[in-house]
Amino acid sequence: MNRTRTNPTYNRFGGGTAANRSGVPRRSKSYGGRQAVQGEFALPKTMTPALPAVESFADLAMPARLLAALGHEGVTVPFPIQAATLPNSLAGRDVLGRGRTGSGKTLAFGLALLARTAGRRAEPRQPLALVLVPTRELAQQVTDALTPYARSVGLRLATVVGGMSIGRQAGALRAGAEVVVATPGRLKDLIDRGNCRLNDVAITVLDEADQMTDMGFMPQVTALLDQVRPGGQRMLFSATLDRNVDLLVRRYLTDPVVHSVDPSAGAVTTMEHHVLHVHDADKHRTTTEIAARDGRVLMFLDTKHAVDRLTKHLLSSGVRAAALHGGKSQPQRTRTLAQFKSGHVTVLVATNVAARGIHVDNLDLVVNVDPPSDHKDYLHRGGRTARAGESGSVVTLVTPAQRRGMSRLMASAGITPRIALVRSGEAELSRITGAQAPSGVPVVITAPVVERPRRASSSSRGRRGGTGHGRPVGEAARRRGQGRRSFDSAA
Repeated sequence: MNRTRTNPTYNRFGGGTAANRSGVPRRSKSYGGRQAVQGEFALPKTMTPALPAVESFADLAMPARLLAALGHEGVTVPFPIQAATLPNSLAGRDVLGRGRTGSGKTLAFGLALLARTAGRRAEPRQPLALVLVPTRELAQQVTDALTPYARSVGLRLATVVGGMSIGRQAGALRAGAEVVVATPGRLKDLIDRGNCRLNDVAITVLDEADQMTDMGFMPQVTALLDQVRPGGQRMLFSATLDRNVDLLVRRYLTDPVVHSVDPSAGAVTTMEHHVLHVHDADKHRTTTEIAARDGRVLMFLDTKHAVDRLTKHLLSSGVRAAALHGGKSQPQRTRTLAQFKSGHVTVLVATNVAARGIHVDNLDLVVNVDPPSDHKDYLHRGGRTARAGESGSVVTLVTPAQRRGMSRLMASAGITPRIALVRSGEAELSRITGAQAPSGVPVVITAPVVERPRRASSSSRGRRGGTGHGRPVGEAARRRGQGRRSFDSAA
């Protein structure tokens, strides 16, 4: 892709200039009361003055039906990142935005994308706007968040992810979809099959771009960006902006408006950070007692095997737990998340697949049973709690051999945690986490019963309209439709 642009000058983030709400650089040595996270790359200074932030959605040049949909959904006051970016993105400017998870990034880019696409109609297989995300869960969350607003302005959304029927996704693209929300691997598969072309895409969004680079998607992402319409609008949003996304910024964003209006997860004042020193022999029992607390808890471990093993143990101990990792099918992952959000499951045991793109209301405790490998993973795991102004705690269990590494990680994240030596059964553990002894009565988590629609006769099928498919697709048919495995199918 050839785009004419001027190279912005760069200043060290946290030690040079930082963008305020209006996008105009200001001098600051810290952000959100916290020193800049190590490894964040120097943000480009805005070359062209940015439009000022707005106080309400009514101040924005958006279609009346979109504004009405916001009111209907109860969204009345824009979050800071929305107030700062929307005036510029609605005007067609490229945007580079950082905001912690739960800060409203989806509507920050989504409303501009929908407003600027409204009134256009996509040709078969040729979407007009594209949102690239790293995981299936985030893709579904973005789709769910944008669907009511897209519907209000008559735009069709298609979700393109691994682990689901590639045939159905190809069908949605053939029928015409103005907006595609996709993971890179599955979108590449569909393009290779001739089911999608990106030459009509005028607006491209990269959400959680740093995670896409961390997961090895950079070659696929750049190959996809090279296929979209030259000169189109680019928006790059993430909870962290590090040097890994520097290539994307320099190569694909032209004179971007820069906004970093929200601190990273570690700086959220309603979030408490605890490092609990535990003995190796007592860690398993300590974990079990935390899981047995009243209320929901999200627990992170390093491997799929460890997740499955802990989940099995918790169920046998009387804790309503479920596992979430890349080895599960997409229907299983979707069902597990729904059970956790509804409270049917009280403990979600997960790998880093749950560290981004998952929003659960009123989740007040995240536990790192296995400490994360770096500060970014820590911030994103912790970002599942204390969302949208709520309070929450992040607890990390640390054995003696892990203490030095955890101290370095916290320093890199700019966090000073509360440190305590705890044992299972002690009051201090209960005070911090709500831990208690499990019931010991094994439980079985059953899938909700879904009533299948009756199979229609050929005559009634023609009268019903809709898709024309008169029977539900069984699991075997879904597997046959998945086609070859996408690069992101385990994400």
